[in-house]
Amino acid sequence: MMKRKGSVKSEVKKQIRFLPGYALLFIWLFFTVVMIGWIFLASLSETREIFGNELLKSGLHFENYANVLKKHKMGTYFLNSVIYSISGCIGIVLVAAPAAYVLARVSFKGKNAVNNIFVVSMSIPSVMLILPLFKMATSMHLIGSRWTLIFLYICVNVPFGVFFLIGFFAGLPKALEEAAQIDGCTPDQAFWKIMFPLAQPGIVTLCIFNFITIWNEYFMALIFANKTELRTVSTGLQAIVQAMKYSGDWAGLFAGVIIVFLPTFLLYIFLSRRIIAGVTGGAVKG
Repeated sequence: MMKRKGSVKSEVKKQIRFLPGYALLFIWLFFTVVMIGWIFLASLSETREIFGNELLKSGLHFENYANVLKKHKMGTYFLNSVIYSISGCIGIVLVAAPAAYVLARVSFKGKNAVNNIFVVSMSIPSVMLILPLFKMATSMHLIGSRWTLIFLYICVNVPFGVFFLIGFFAGLPKALEEAAQIDGCTPDQAFWKIMFPLAQPGIVTLCIFNFITIWNEYFMALIFANKTELRTVSTGLQAIVQAMKYSGDWAGLFAGVIIVFLPTFLLYIFLSRRIIAGVTGGAVKG
């Protein structure tokens, strides 16, 4: 009985030490929820109600979303971002997964140098690459093409994908490869049919990270998607902000913010456990 009371007291003392951290977390969560909630309510109100601090006084105005989707072409920007994000995720996995598998499982001369190149590549800000890439794309007449932006998103995010997946492939049993060879599988078949599916938790987590990164990317899209029909939601939202200076449709602006914010928010809500499992799984195996 005395031991039980002592353990309870020690547990209480541990929790008390964490109280400052809990307080900061609660404050951050409170302001985040209030801020997002206010933007959502503002997106369903009229502009005069926003400035008059009378949100939803005249009811719900879902036409704000319809106007921003049609009038300001947010629907086109949304579709473009979906295409860029999904295509980029697929391309990154197709390139990064085989590279990570080779670096994790195959011994060859210069392996450490190649691995270090990928690590160093992650430290280079993409902003530094914009000018030389723009010059190259201009000389090759590739500006204004959707494929150019997809290709750039793949190339910029491959180093992180390789670094992230190495831990997953390194932790897979070698007996699986040996069994595949006995069954007559080539190295390529063994990778795609056996090893690649087993690394699914890491691949799914990588796709989520890359989707969010590409979805929120702004500067590269601003430079290379220089046509209205090629804009992403981030550059499209910036165009809407500029238009609001003249139209004064601030309710429509907040509706656009919610449209941009909603996909990544839903990803975190419904896939947060998978993200955490993927990150911790790679860390343990690596």
